This record gives sequence, C-alpha cells and structure tokens, in this order.
Amino acid sequence: MMGRRERGRGQLFYAFDLDKVVPADHLVRQIDGVLDLDWVHKELAPYYSHTGRPSIDPVLMIRMLIVGYVFAIRSERQLCSEVQVNLAYRWFCQLSIEDGIPDHSVFSRARHERFRQSDTLRRVFESVVAKCIAAGLVGGEGFSIDASLIRADVDKNKRLPGDQPISWPRAEEASRAVREYLTALDAAQSGAENNEDDDKFDGGSRRKPPKEVSLTDPLAAWVARKNTDPFFAYDANYLIDNKAGIIVDAEGTRANRIVEIAITRTMLDRVRQRFHIRPQRLAADTAYGAVRLLKWLVDRKIAPHIPVWDKSARSDGTLSRADFIFDPEHNVYICPGGKLLHTTGTVIDGHTLRYRASKRDCDTCALKPQCSPNTPMRQIPRDVHEDARDVARALAKTEAYEQSRRERKKVEMRFAHMKRIFRLDRLRLRGLSGAKDEVLLTATAQNLRRLVKLLCRPPPSTAVPCAA
Repeated sequence: MMGRRERGRGQLFYAFDLDKVVPADHLVRQIDGVLDLDWVHKELAPYYSHTGRPSIDPVLMIRMLIVGYVFAIRSERQLCSEVQVNLAYRWFCQLSIEDGIPDHSVFSRARHERFRQSDTLRRVFESVVAKCIAAGLVGGEGFSIDASLIRADVDKNKRLPGDQPISWPRAEEASRAVREYLTALDAAQSGAENNEDDDKFDGGSRRKPPKEVSLTDPLAAWVARKNTDPFFAYDANYLIDNKAGIIVDAEGTRANRIVEIAITRTMLDRVRQRFHIRPQRLAADTAYGAVRLLKWLVDRKIAPHIPVWDKSARSDGTLSRADFIFDPEHNVYICPGGKLLHTTGTVIDGHTLRYRASKRDCDTCALKPQCSPNTPMRQIPRDVHEDARDVARALAKTEAYEQSRRERKKVEMRFAHMKRIFRLDRLRLRGLSGAKDEVLLTATAQNLRRLVKLLCRPPPSTAVPCAA
C-alpha cells in the first residue's frame, strides 16, 4: 500500500541539536578538527575600540571566509546565503539554528582595515602550515616554486598607454584600487619602494613604463603572449614542500618576471624565520634561472635545481660562449684554437667582466671567420657571479636534479586545483592587496583540504571523525 505522510498540526516546541545533523565524516568536521583560531581575539584586540556597539566576531568572519574558499563560493553575498541555509556551514561557523548571519558588506571593511593592518590572513595561513609541519607532511629538504597568472577583475578596454600622462581622480574620489596605485607610485618616485640591494638583485633600477595601464585596477600588469588575447593579470606565487605538496608560502604579486625572482628570496627567508626551515634544494623553471638568484641560493647552501637563464648562444652559426673553456685557476677563457682570452678586471654595468683575445692571435687564426667575422678580436662577457651558473649547470647532470624536476610537477598541480577546483581563474577583489588576500585564502583552503585528506582517511566501510 502506498504510504502517505500525515499533515497534522505542527509541534509547538522542538528540540534540535545542530551537532547531530552534521555527518561525522563531513569535510567541515575534519577541517574544524585541525583549525586553531584561539589566537584571533587577542591578535585583533588593538584594532577594535573599547567603546561603542559590539562588532561582528572576527572568528566568525574568518570561518565564513574559509567556508567560501574551501567550497569555492566566490561571492560573499552568495556565501552569506549559503551559510544561512546550510546546516553544516552553520555548525562550522559555530552558529546556532537561530543566529543571524552577518551582512556581506561587513567583509569589505574587515578585509581592508583590521585584517590587513594586523596581517590576520597570513597568520591563519601560517597556523595551517604549522599544523602540516606538526603532522609530518613537510619534509623541509626539497622545495619547488612557481608563479601562475590570474586574470584581474577589469574591463581590458578601459585602458591607456603607459607612456602617456593619465589624469587620475582625487584621492577622496578614487576607488580603493586606484588609491593603492597612486600610493605605490608616490613611494616609488620617492625611492622608498626599492633599496640599493634590491636594485642590484633585480639587475639595476632601469624600469620601463608599462605598455598599458588599466583605469580600473592600475597595478594589474598587461600580459601579451603569443597565440593568446592580451589581458590584465596578477601573479599567484607558490612555494611548496615536495614531500606532500604542502604550500609553505604564498604571495600575490604583480605579473612581472623581476618581481617573481625577488619574491622567491622573500618567501624563502620568511619560511626560515617563521618555521626555522631552510631547504637543501629548490626546483623551478627557467624563468628563475637569473644569475643573481642562483648566486643568492648558492651562498645560502641551497642547491639550485633550476635551468640556467643564458642568452649567450648565437643563432648565426658562429661560435658561442659555450664553445670556450673557462679556466678558473688562471681566470682566462681558452678558445677552440687554444689561445687565451684575458680580462682587465674592470666591471661593466655593475656586473659584467669582459674577456678579450689578442688581435694578433685572431688575425692568424683559421677559425676567425667562424668566431669573430665582424670584429678585430673575440670578446666574451662573463657575469661576476657566473660561478653560480656553473654550479647550476653541474647540478643539472645529477640524478637529484632529475628527481627535483619530477617533484616540481606538484606545484603545477596546486595551480591546476586553484583554478579548476577552487575557481580562482579570475580575481574578484581589485588592487594588489586584494590579490594578496585571495591568493593567501586559496592557499589556506588548499592546505586544509590536503591536510585532512592525508590525516582523516576513514576505513573503507566505516566513517570516523578526524582525530587531529
């Protein structure tokens, strides 16, 4: 007989336990078991007034943000709606069935003021990394680094050439992203953005104006690549530990190769200071093979498993620098004809030595048409830190290097998950600070899901809560 549900008068009183309706193996339970936010109130206390109306609990806002990024809910308005109706989200956010949900507008003020002033989101990220380290998921021996472009939230048609003057609105009338750009521009012009060491590290302070400037988000970089339509973008930079693919540091930056190289040094130093970890080797692609980064790594006894960025090879059929042998003991190059190239020791452009052959030797050499057909004698430039390139070239012939190259695929997988599963293929927040926030929160969500996946694996037939 077909059953039919009785529709009598409803109960006047209900006994409802939210904890009982959330399954024991639900992802929010597993994440709650490893997430520690006890420090938040003390950390943010100096940024709140002691008088006035009570604000929204910052722990609640952080938990809601984590829900949004873990479950790829990109809109804060949609996030508030989902927490309103989803019992598991309510349980994770420590809300009762009767508690109200904060308005989506409160997230903006918290992000742009208290969270950024106190660096709260980075503290949340680092606390999750610390949990991963404590769980034995970080080996600390081999790291990999890479950057991935993320489209900025702008209309690319609203742009002007970077070499022409732009009439920006007054600060009080400008958007937050434009004010951030103008502040950075003032800092750069006053010399506060880069110190002398950074200029040396980046290869000098010669900077060209950007090709295109977005009128909506001026700090976004114009990216024009072969076979793709140009677009404005930021970079997501990930530094991962190769053991389990845990992201040990993350940073949103402008999409610029010089910035990518410089942020590598920053992230490695930050991991060392925060977690007392310095890797034995670092894997990266050719974009990170600049000589100054290689030198920085070698000086700190970090093996650079990185292809050397070297543009000395010639395409006209003449002999390249690789055809000459460098003798470090006598500080000379030996040409294929057996003659020596010497240097005066004068450093050109702050980082280059020039080795010259004797004109007399070149005039009588049978290889001159193939070596220096257009100059009286052959000259070879050598960077003052070329020895670091030699170290990287020697490491490229080892089995450990090949192993690092295979492990480096894990950082590419993190980027694939970031864009496909966590839906960060386009930023929602504008400005560099917005890019930093989104990259940090996405990396936090990735680490949380990775952590509970490796720690909270139930038996095939029985679901149990995470014991972490």
